[in-house]
Amino acid sequence: MTAIKVVSCAFVLFVMKTCIALNKTTIPVNVGVVLDAETWTGRMGLSCIKMALSDLYVSNDYYKTRLVLNTKDSKTDVIGAALAGLDLVKNFGVKAIIGPITSMQANFVINLGEKVRVPILTFSATSPSLTSLGSPYFFRVTQNDIGQVKAISAIVQAFRWKEAVPLYIDNEYGEGVIPFLTSALQDVGTLVPYLSVFPSSATDDQIAQELDKLKKMKTRVFIVHMTFSLGSRLFTKAKQIGMMNQGYVWIMTNGLTDIINFMNSSVLESMQGVLGVRTYVPKTEELEDFEVRWKRQFQMHNPTIINPEMNVLGLWAYDAATALAMAVEKAAASTDIAFQMTNASSNITDIETLEVSQNGEKLREALSSTRFRGLTGDFDLVNGQLQPSTFHIININSNGIRGIGFWTTQDGLIRNLSSRNRDTYSTSQNNLGSIIWPGDTILVPKGWEILTDKEKFRVGVPLKRGFFEFVNTKYDPPTKTQSVSGYSIDLFKAVTEALPYALQYEFIVFQPDVKNSDYYGQLLRQVYFGVFDAVVGDITISASRSLYVDFTFPYTENGATFIVPTKDENKTNAWIFLKPLTWKLWITSGCFFVFVGFVVWVLEHRSNEDFQGSPSHQVGTTFWFSFSTLFFAQRVRVHSNLARFVVIIWVFVVLILTQSYTASLTSFLTVQQLRPTFSNVDDLLRNGAVVGYQRGSFTREILRQIGFADFQLKAYDSPEECDHLLTLGTGNGGIAAAFDEMPYIDLFQASYCSKYTTMGPTIKTNGFGFAFPRNSPLVPDFSRAILSVTERDKEKVNSITNKWFKNNTRCLSPSTVNTSYSIDLDSFRGLFLVAGIASSSALILYLAMFLYRHRQVLRKFDPQDSLWKRICVLFRIFHQKDLTLYASRKIGGQIHADLNKVHDIGLNEASLEICCITSPSRNLNHSDSNSSFSKEQEMFSAEFGNANLNSLASGSGDNSSHEASM
Repeated sequence: MTAIKVVSCAFVLFVMKTCIALNKTTIPVNVGVVLDAETWTGRMGLSCIKMALSDLYVSNDYYKTRLVLNTKDSKTDVIGAALAGLDLVKNFGVKAIIGPITSMQANFVINLGEKVRVPILTFSATSPSLTSLGSPYFFRVTQNDIGQVKAISAIVQAFRWKEAVPLYIDNEYGEGVIPFLTSALQDVGTLVPYLSVFPSSATDDQIAQELDKLKKMKTRVFIVHMTFSLGSRLFTKAKQIGMMNQGYVWIMTNGLTDIINFMNSSVLESMQGVLGVRTYVPKTEELEDFEVRWKRQFQMHNPTIINPEMNVLGLWAYDAATALAMAVEKAAASTDIAFQMTNASSNITDIETLEVSQNGEKLREALSSTRFRGLTGDFDLVNGQLQPSTFHIININSNGIRGIGFWTTQDGLIRNLSSRNRDTYSTSQNNLGSIIWPGDTILVPKGWEILTDKEKFRVGVPLKRGFFEFVNTKYDPPTKTQSVSGYSIDLFKAVTEALPYALQYEFIVFQPDVKNSDYYGQLLRQVYFGVFDAVVGDITISASRSLYVDFTFPYTENGATFIVPTKDENKTNAWIFLKPLTWKLWITSGCFFVFVGFVVWVLEHRSNEDFQGSPSHQVGTTFWFSFSTLFFAQRVRVHSNLARFVVIIWVFVVLILTQSYTASLTSFLTVQQLRPTFSNVDDLLRNGAVVGYQRGSFTREILRQIGFADFQLKAYDSPEECDHLLTLGTGNGGIAAAFDEMPYIDLFQASYCSKYTTMGPTIKTNGFGFAFPRNSPLVPDFSRAILSVTERDKEKVNSITNKWFKNNTRCLSPSTVNTSYSIDLDSFRGLFLVAGIASSSALILYLAMFLYRHRQVLRKFDPQDSLWKRICVLFRIFHQKDLTLYASRKIGGQIHADLNKVHDIGLNEASLEICCITSPSRNLNHSDSNSSFSKEQEMFSAEFGNANLNSLASGSGDNSSHEASM
């Protein structure tokens, strides 16, 4: 029973499906196809379009719409394409047009489509100029040529070619991409010195004539953007005239590389070593299956064509037809307006009677939103344009067409697509495989021919009137030739020997215009105008000059400064002994002498007899002790440990100070006897001094920037003339100072030694370098050779230097004059800080101890006593001897004599002195004298202690005469 039910259900389903199929109706939609029926691209494109529709409707039989193809042959003609488009729109009422083939044909058809709102889909028109039409009904289902210009510029940048010449056809296809290609090359630092244009109908003679012009140029990098027929003949002719030899670089755009499989073997033979950028299509099972099916069907309909080849244009045609069919289905489902056939009209040229497609807007929107996975990858139209994809870089050699790498918008140049996960954009040639270049060589061409046939490299040298150590030219009348020598010349010869290739050159002496002061500017302009291939000499690198020439790495030191005459003013200076120290240091030192003396007096006054006596005696002793530390000859001894600590620190400070003073004074009296006549640039400007500069040098502009007026500037040609002008001085028609670059200053100093000295500031310059034309590929080679010679072959450089500058060793190298030779306070700030802290700490500690020992005296004061009176009491106590310390230093009978004296006389006198400071409000009369005396005695007892008072009362001995004076 189960089997019977299954069979019954299957039968019912079959019947239902058959009925649905019989009742199903489809909507035919007219679309046009404009192709060149006699070209390979036209035949291949039409067959791919038909296969696309067949495959789509077989897999999607539920579609309500079916595209009806109306094919027109444009006959490879622009007018033919235009008439075909008009015929399809007016007489067949097509809702969209696929084609035409070329960019020239597409121009009119796109405008027609916008007028009648019929979408135009092209799978082969790649010119960027079509986008500028701004038509919303134009859909480019192919790569815009703009997408490949960055890939080409990345290749040029990878090999550091500084110049490149595009070769292109003079039509819409060729001219559209050139502005974008030129801009991309300039972005990577490559100059486009020439644009080579070929007529679309160029003969072999015209091609040979243009190639011969290119051959005479020094640029050897050529980028070819042409059609199949013209490009084939171009490479064949280039091979014949010797432009496919070693040193040349040829790069093809994808317009040729995408169809290179269709070129015959003789053309490929002439293209050995050529690089190409080809659209990359990933290999998939679906693509391989399609290619097999397409080849079988194509040969079935075209049996005369053997082994047909598919290229990317056919794949784009397939995707374009698929996208159009899907969009028509989507538009039909979203509108009530039916896609109806249109009756034919007899007048196909009547543009005014053209009707606007009612479904055009819906179909345009559907096309814009169509997304699917096509044969070439993800199909996604952004603003009507297929987005740039990966490009495959190929190299044509004897083994055929070989891939050497890829280029992507995110990663740049990469060897394999599996290594795409990088965060940086790369243009390194290491990311490309090995390349066989024209001439069957693996050596990377320089891209620039150093010499043309039977020519020598023309090197201009300046005709100098002085400083011949750098460049010296001599004319030989018998031979009528100029001999050139000098440091710059010998170094240039050494550098050319270090180049990785031979360079045949000749020196040409440049005769300047004597009326023009910018001599070196004249010389460098000869390079810019092509008179010289390079300039060698004492040429300073500057920003203004780099606008029309390129400089190598500098080969001399940098900097420019002033040189002024010297004068000896120390021999007649009576106050030179004050110059070693600045006035701030003198004042600070004096203050510290007084301060330290005062601190020692405070610490020693109560216990040291040398710091006692009359006020004048104490002041004299204090100053004598302090200043005698300069000579370490103190006859006064200190007893207090605090005083000893202070003196030890101060003596160390004085030692450093005196030694520094001695060294500085010695330098003033011996080495630094010479002083510049001007200390700085401000002095020159303030006095309106005249400053000299070397004629033709850029230093004149620097002096103007500093602030010197033209009337303050005077040119000289030689060191001898400079010396003469400096000797005369400003007042006698000479100059007060000269401003020049360091190499010249060194030469000048070597000749005149101590007669002149340099004066700051030193203005930074870029040194001397060799000059070449802008973007010359020789510049990096020479720069690397300069570094190689100066770093690795120092023996040769020293030999050249000693040959031309051997007299420089007879004088000391000039040093920049300092405006102040005196020792400043900052040099001793730390020492004075230590001495000040030590002295202040000792003083504070002593005062704290003094107050603590006499705290009983402070407690006996009446609360009504003023602060001043309390200070007076303490000062009176401080003014007296410290009997405890004093007595401890006496020995034998001397101590008893002192104590007896204190008992007999000192007690009363001390008491009387204390009494005199009692408050004035208290009247001390005879009646209360006894009570007062008793009170003061209590204070005295509190001061000295009961034990000391008893010992004083029981002591005996003679009174010392100097103790009585207290």
